[in-house]
Amino acid sequence: MWQWHVIRLDLKHRFTIANRSSDFRENIVVRYVNGSETYYGLAAPNPRYDESVETAISAIEILTQSAQLNQEPVTIWPLLNQAIRGQYAAKASIDMALYDAWGKRTNQPVWKLLRVPEPHGMPLCMTIGIDSAERVKQKVLDAHEFPILKVKLGGSNDREMIESIRSVTSKPLRVDANEGWRNREDAIREIEWLASRNTVFVEQPMPSDQLDDVIWLKQRSPLPLVADESLDHRASLPDLAQAYDGINIKLMKCGGITPALSLMGQARTLGLRIMLGCMVESSIGIAAAAQIAPLVDDLDLDGNLLIVNDPFRGCDVVDGHIYLNHRPGLGVLSKT
Repeated sequence: MWQWHVIRLDLKHRFTIANRSSDFRENIVVRYVNGSETYYGLAAPNPRYDESVETAISAIEILTQSAQLNQEPVTIWPLLNQAIRGQYAAKASIDMALYDAWGKRTNQPVWKLLRVPEPHGMPLCMTIGIDSAERVKQKVLDAHEFPILKVKLGGSNDREMIESIRSVTSKPLRVDANEGWRNREDAIREIEWLASRNTVFVEQPMPSDQLDDVIWLKQRSPLPLVADESLDHRASLPDLAQAYDGINIKLMKCGGITPALSLMGQARTLGLRIMLGCMVESSIGIAAAAQIAPLVDDLDLDGNLLIVNDPFRGCDVVDGHIYLNHRPGLGVLSKT
């Protein structure tokens, strides 16, 4: 029997990016109860992609009618995608549950079923949201065990934030402007400044509808550019490859593990760098993404580490590195 319910995830700190702030996020836990066994999935709907808790639940009600638990997920995903337009977070939740079911039926972890190289500790970054210089400094000190920091920019104090971070650490930075730089001349000026401050790459420097400006930017940028908001179901990867050096794949944006693997194959063909990212999510979503983490170049899977009340346990994080387990399926356990 399919079941679902909404959970509220409270953030450790008010989370601010270029276009919004929040103190909590809502996820939808999807599960299929089969006797003593439960298969888990998760939806983290995002208003940026015309999703809400209400639209995701409506989609889940439709999608569960197409979900055949006795088949491999790769055969089911096309049916899910045809059943409803958009609502990729909802599709991801069903896709995850199907993978969890597949693994538990065969008593194997999903990463092993997918023939992913056996994962060991993989380095994570910790996200630092837009904030005052003093609060940013404290967040950086709190994240001392993480080898890389991801810094949200696109606010009014970008350089002040970076200087504050650099006053306490020399760790490599990944910068994410979340479409916050609207003018290409301003963007290149900021990128050139960041290049001398141990920045690895810049994610989504400009709005997704300004592709020509990002092409101009790529031709001049001393740092690699990575697409996030620009990568949605309407995007053409060959077109994005003209403007970006890499892409950020999120299960919630593309619809789950199945389409993420397809995107990875296309990206490799185009020579694109691949980052595997997330929304603010419980450990169900992070564990699902982690099953394919050894296949990518960069990980941004800290969504469950930004919250104080995660009701699930999945992957272990030790000294800023994520470790998969050998439990069957997604390897997720409920804390209750």
